[in-house]
Amino acid sequence: MTITELKQLFFSELQPSYPTEEVQSFFSMLSEEILKKTRLEIALEPAISVSTLDQSQFQAAVRRLKEQEPIQYILGKTEFFGMSFLVNSHTLIPRPETEELVAWILDHKKDFTEEKVSVLDLGTGSGCIAIALAKHLPQAKVDAMDISEEALKIAAQNVARQDVSVNLQHQDIFAMDNLPQQYDLIISNPPYVREQEKEQMQANVLRYEPEGALFVPNDDPLRFYRKIAQLAKRGLRDQGVLYFEINEYLSNEMTQMLQNEGFDHVVIEQDMFGKDRMIKATLHAGN
Repeated sequence: MTITELKQLFFSELQPSYPTEEVQSFFSMLSEEILKKTRLEIALEPAISVSTLDQSQFQAAVRRLKEQEPIQYILGKTEFFGMSFLVNSHTLIPRPETEELVAWILDHKKDFTEEKVSVLDLGTGSGCIAIALAKHLPQAKVDAMDISEEALKIAAQNVARQDVSVNLQHQDIFAMDNLPQQYDLIISNPPYVREQEKEQMQANVLRYEPEGALFVPNDDPLRFYRKIAQLAKRGLRDQGVLYFEINEYLSNEMTQMLQNEGFDHVVIEQDMFGKDRMIKATLHAGN
């Protein structure tokens, strides 16, 4: 079978389920991973023969894609902030809006580059936020916590792959009264999708991504944020900053909660789609 024939078969199998542009993207990603060929090389070498083993890998990927499994889990990796991260069903797939959160933090790095800065990422998952910050803030001491031991195994592999220093810790924040030390920055992208919003979500997310990292009860959607804010109130140094990725529908409630917990200078930042997606708040001594 030639590459052209493989591509025709691939498209005929998946076009009933996905838009053409997405099928093309899947084919290009799988070609790079399985055939070790770029999209340009595929276009220039359409008559090259594809081995039986490679054909079987494409067929296996097609079966999984037909079941709506995310391509990132099929490949076992994804891109985030210019780096390759391992992912699996125990970790959320990093989103572009989380890249925006990291970029927003780094936009303010002039505020904390005078000396070694301490950073904590709560609910680290694949480790993408902690690792990206460690990569771009080489002077930082970065800690990262998660309740999932399986997620931490992936995070540890990503730390090694990116050759950064991140101290990973297995912790349940709801079992903690205090953080192990004080930090200059605390960052979290905790579960924030209300159960009532499930119907708006794609099937591949609902079926495959870890539910515990996504959803919160309708009657207490800020439970993770509130707990983290309470830990941060005691765990941030004076002038320390708390950063969150947030539910676009709950920015007003988030602002009020942070102010109630003693934070000030609360700032909302919108994502590339104009949705309230990030928030930061500062802690001052005596609050």
